[in-house]
Amino acid sequence: MQAESRWLVTADKGFGDVRTYIPGTYVGIVLLRAFIESRRRYLEWVQELVRSVHLAEVSGCLVVVTPRGIRIRRPAEESR
Repeated sequence: MQAESRWLVTADKGFGDVRTYIPGTYVGIVLLRAFIESRRRYLEWVQELVRSVHLAEVSGCLVVVTPRGIRIRRPAEESR
């Protein structure tokens, strides 16, 4: 995936552990966090994400999508 510059889109909350998956060490991760898992809901969220966020601008980031909205964890050197 890294060599092909692909993002990982997952509902596995383990990928939200920034100690293990440090922002900036990968192309990008989109973590979908729903209270009740639904393929339809996940597809809607991904569509909204693509409409509202330019993925090129958040390259290397962890993007968390929840019912509340979208949060972006950037690499440490960018957050200073």
